Amino acid sequence: MAEDTRVDVRESLLPFRPTLRIRLTMFYGGMFLLAGLVMVLVMYLFVDQAFGSATQMPAIRVGPNVQVYTGDGRLLTGAELNDYLRAFQHDHAAAALHLLVLKSLAALTALLILAVFFGYAMAGRVLSPLGRITRTARQVAGSDLHRRIELDGPDDELKELADTFDDMLDRLDRSFESQRKFVANASHELRTPLAINRTLLEVQLSDPAATPELQQLGKTLLATNERSEQLVEGLLLLARSDNELTERKPIDLTEVARQALEQIRGDAVAKGVRLSATIPAPAGAVMVSGNGVLLERVALNLIQNGVKYNLPADGWVDVQVHTARDGAGELVVSNSGPLVPGYEVEHIFEPFRRGKGRERTHSDKGVGLGLSIVRSVVRAHGGSIEAVPRSEGGLLIRVRIPGAKAPLTPPTAARGGALA
Repeated sequence: MAEDTRVDVRESLLPFRPTLRIRLTMFYGGMFLLAGLVMVLVMYLFVDQAFGSATQMPAIRVGPNVQVYTGDGRLLTGAELNDYLRAFQHDHAAAALHLLVLKSLAALTALLILAVFFGYAMAGRVLSPLGRITRTARQVAGSDLHRRIELDGPDDELKELADTFDDMLDRLDRSFESQRKFVANASHELRTPLAINRTLLEVQLSDPAATPELQQLGKTLLATNERSEQLVEGLLLLARSDNELTERKPIDLTEVARQALEQIRGDAVAKGVRLSATIPAPAGAVMVSGNGVLLERVALNLIQNGVKYNLPADGWVDVQVHTARDGAGELVVSNSGPLVPGYEVEHIFEPFRRGKGRERTHSDKGVGLGLSIVRSVVRAHGGSIEAVPRSEGGLLIRVRIPGAKAPLTPPTAARGGALA
């Protein structure tokens, strides 16, 4: 944990994103600089040694009455002349070495700039297969499992990685194709007997000669059959909505919210729950990108969940739609209700969860898939969902969907049944 924190702090101090290409360039540049400094040091020692050997001269002896005038007007005897010549040679050798070091460092700086430039270009060329792998992975994340890297080039580590990734995609594609076929078959095999059972029960209930006990039994079985149908529809929708959408259209989020409110208004009145909404009046005020049917299911499930798990009297549900600063559309549904512990919030989006103390074995009108479907649909739209418990009781759920720049087609929001 401490090591991860140090890495995050170090990366946060950098003025750029430390990509692998930049790190390789910095590594190449650092190694070149280190090698250049070592070369300058070695060259300095060799040249200094060469100067010492080349500037050696024998001692000059002059007569006792001989004096030598230097260029600066000094009058020297024999011993002073030898000291003067040695100092002169030492000063000129030191100046030459200093100039050599300065020019070597200037040349090293110029070569370092060229090395960093060519290192960055070569790193980009070497890492270009990784960019191709990343782009393919992003396309696969968008539910396009038919994409393959098919990397050409030498049989090196990158090609081995690309081939391994392609093999993994082949297995995933086969697995998801098998899952899609299973969902289609399950849709037919499960819906058909439930529909037959519902028809038989409705025919039996319409028989005027049926006894009251038989009528009550038929109604109970019909309610159980209806709940089973909702469960099947919810599971199928949950399986289909787990993948990201491949086709998107501009959708008016305000119209989606209005349609959902109209569909749930009757249930709210029957339970005595007040519905309030803050929705922009102009059509197309909050445009998002996605699927209208699925987005309406999100709004419908959230509002229905707020109505269902509310106070027995004087309860309320408030719906707000607006545009965020980044252009995303936001749907906020808050409701009164019992207190929800903070540690329970992270579990309410799991399948078959109906709140504290109400899981699989609890019998109610819902099947425990409403919020799971909401989360799957929001993820498929590339959005986010957040649930916050209210201090007075109930929940506040905020959904963010990426915005659409302009409506290319008229926004639609088809009606659908609730699966909360």
